[in-house]
Amino acid sequence: MSSTDIAGWTGPEARARIRTGAWREPTVGMAAGWVQANLVVLPRAYADDFRRFCELNPQPCPLLDVTEPGSAEPRRVAPGADLRIDLPRYRVYRQGVATEDLDTLTDHWQPDHVGFLLGCSYTFEAALLAAGVPIRHLEVGCPVPMFKTSRACQPAGPFHGPMVVSMRPIPEPLVERAIRVTSRFSRAHGAPVHVGDPAALGIADLAAPTWGGTVPVHHGEVPVFWACGVTPQAAAEAARIELMLTHAPAHMFVTDLRDEDLADA
Repeated sequence: MSSTDIAGWTGPEARARIRTGAWREPTVGMAAGWVQANLVVLPRAYADDFRRFCELNPQPCPLLDVTEPGSAEPRRVAPGADLRIDLPRYRVYRQGVATEDLDTLTDHWQPDHVGFLLGCSYTFEAALLAAGVPIRHLEVGCPVPMFKTSRACQPAGPFHGPMVVSMRPIPEPLVERAIRVTSRFSRAHGAPVHVGDPAALGIADLAAPTWGGTVPVHHGEVPVFWACGVTPQAAAEAARIELMLTHAPAHMFVTDLRDEDLADA
């Protein structure tokens, strides 16, 4: 199936294919113009602390929806959807260690579980393309590269750890345009957190991302870094709570919202 085919799906069409198991790959480039989201699922006992963690760290963890305890339905962003089966791939953290990836959460969802959906930088990519800003990971057909940084998040309860960022190489003359375009999407991480030297973020090698694909940075391009919704997975590793369920990096939840729904006025 071509990238053009999956880009033309609506949010509900993408979820329908994922729910049947017809799509288990990353959602990069899927359902262009429809908001994608990161997933975190926690026992209710940790929900208030995690919500506070998101409130204290709004750039990497912009909250879009929170389910009722025990409910897997994200009523605000996709009424009728099911967070247990509507993502193509999930990850299980136990005591801070990623122990397995799963096709569904059906056997892991408990009556006290609370689901959190966080904004995703895939949401502003259509706007970047429309503004003439190229996106390398789309060109090469891989997930965006993601890196742990040396920047610490504000802690809340047991949740702490480094900010995670995504990186896109941008031609130097277009950097200001990329900043201007993405600044409108504060609920999808907004403006970059850093432009230029990756060492300033504690990143030693752009060819060795923590998650995602590897993309080249060509002559005349600048690495630009945005806060990333995989930050809670780094927090899971640091907090070492007994259980956290998440999306597998780059395997997002596709909502019923349109990108412009998240654009600031």
